[in-house]
Amino acid sequence: MRIFPISYGMWRFAGTKASDAEAKLQAALEVGINLFDTADIYGYTGDGGFGDAEALLGQVFAASPGLREQMILATKGGVDAGVPYNSGHEYLIAACDDSLSRMRTDYVDLYQIHRPDLLAHPEEIARALSRLYQDGKIRAVGISNYTTAQVDALAHFLDIPLASHQPEISAWHLDSLFDGTLDQCMRMHMTPLAWSPLGGGLLTMSAEAARASDHPPRLAKLIDCLDRLAEDRDCDRAAVVLAFLLAHPAGIVPIIGTQNLDRIRGSADALSVSLTRREWYEIVQASMGKPLP
Repeated sequence: MRIFPISYGMWRFAGTKASDAEAKLQAALEVGINLFDTADIYGYTGDGGFGDAEALLGQVFAASPGLREQMILATKGGVDAGVPYNSGHEYLIAACDDSLSRMRTDYVDLYQIHRPDLLAHPEEIARALSRLYQDGKIRAVGISNYTTAQVDALAHFLDIPLASHQPEISAWHLDSLFDGTLDQCMRMHMTPLAWSPLGGGLLTMSAEAARASDHPPRLAKLIDCLDRLAEDRDCDRAAVVLAFLLAHPAGIVPIIGTQNLDRIRGSADALSVSLTRREWYEIVQASMGKPLP
């Protein structure tokens, strides 16, 4: 699957009209984005809404039948509301079937285990994923939020390769740079799909707001650093934040989640932003709040 360097996520996709939802997808497609990432838990409020984002996507597909084939569609399963996790064989099979039904499609291009289930043996998970793959319901498999050891354990039992890993990565959340996650992705040829690439909105704050908040002082210093680099390039700060991820040799694909059409289109500006090696490390050190050794 050849995917655009940036993808679109549907964590906040539910709760709108199908026409508004389609406008967001079309805005992404306009700039070349072709990987669309959702999950069965998206839309869940704690009381209800499980599957709402997938169901809304299904309404869009029903209204515009040709849209599905323009997309590389990814979803996730394994979060069982209130349990909280279930990657048991029968649960995953049923969860995938339910996702397909809600989205009104016969298959997904990428099916991911959303969170590790500590009570599921990796061999059981592998058996479920292999069955879904053999039945033609999924075309590739991935994981999300796994440790490197959990990835190794699952890969040992799988008879198909893991195509992707979806961890949290941003200029503010650097764990994956140091805990072996990205190194493992490169070794195993998995594509890292970065959720919250803008730090869950923290990196869209002004430096003044960051200084007045309860966040560590290094957040304001990081924003100052990003703003200086953005000003040098006459671009938006978000473009620098995304370019920081795109520069990593693992081939990180940021998953943007904005609901604003202009920001969806503007995300592609990051592809024209180039950071020097020194500038990239300046961002890392500003985020850490200390120099590298």
